[in-house]
Amino acid sequence: MANNSTWENITGNGTEPELEPDMKFNEGHVIAIVTYSILMVISAIGNSTVLVLIRRRKGNTRSRINTMLMHLAIADLLVTFIMMPTEIGWAATVTWNAGDAMCRIMAFFRMFGLYLSSFVLVCISVDRYYAVLKPLHLMDVDRRGKVMLTIAWAGSTICSLPQMVVFHVDNHPVFTWYEQCITYNTFPSYTHELTYSLFGMITMYALPLIVIIFSYASIIIEIYKRSRESFTDKMRRSSLGFLGRAKIRTLKMTIIIVLVFFVCWTPYYVMSLWYWIDRPSAEKVDLRIQKCLFLFACTNSCMNPIVYGVFNIRNRKRDRKPARAPTIETRVTPLFLSVKLLS
Repeated sequence: MANNSTWENITGNGTEPELEPDMKFNEGHVIAIVTYSILMVISAIGNSTVLVLIRRRKGNTRSRINTMLMHLAIADLLVTFIMMPTEIGWAATVTWNAGDAMCRIMAFFRMFGLYLSSFVLVCISVDRYYAVLKPLHLMDVDRRGKVMLTIAWAGSTICSLPQMVVFHVDNHPVFTWYEQCITYNTFPSYTHELTYSLFGMITMYALPLIVIIFSYASIIIEIYKRSRESFTDKMRRSSLGFLGRAKIRTLKMTIIIVLVFFVCWTPYYVMSLWYWIDRPSAEKVDLRIQKCLFLFACTNSCMNPIVYGVFNIRNRKRDRKPARAPTIETRVTPLFLSVKLLS
């Protein structure tokens, strides 16, 4: 992303002004080009493979979680084929050479995929919450899943639209030949700029994270309560063993996907908060480190298919083993009936 402060740091002092380091092609741009290129290849192969596998599996068995994972893969592919190539080209040219209209369009799509990925994770978490804690509310489960995904796509569009307003092509006040796609001079004050930045952090990271933590914390607490009860009930204990072997896998996979989201994005937003709270000290942090934090956040698009692949490889290996016939107890226990809805 273009740094607005760069435009503010050049002042006339009676000598010929020089370009700021970030306004010239440097090793930071080389790192960005190489890293984004590697991430793009890994993410393209991984998410395309996941998409194909889910589409094939969907033809055999309908599954809400597979449908949501398919939308997550689509969101990651939008990041892969729109945001990453844009960042590569931008780093190579340093300046923005595609015009004002393309600046606004790409500003929208650079955020759209990230928003969609975050919102789909919320859909997955809420779906798991209802599947475990409220199994009797699953009468219209397919309809609710479609509604949640529709809201995720619509919400991503709405949250990304302001990008087309705040971003524009502007010329440098000193080096008039230097054009950049930035938000400079868009906001009437720093307070307005901070408000917009906080809006992005809350909608893309903080609010989804709160919903996700609540959903999975509730699920884990409920599983813990049931496991405690099973010690005094042989019937429930046998069903809990069946749950641990056959049904908890989907829950583990979605939890790990969410943890990857948290690990990848938290450092970037911690740095952003530091910048908003104490801008002078934050600007002293090496610019390469700041860029690497955003690059690390983008690895989230590569990690999701890896997690999916690991769990599905385990599934195939375990599915080859002969299944043990369920006992009468496992067929009649309420716990088994409720967890059956996890798949």
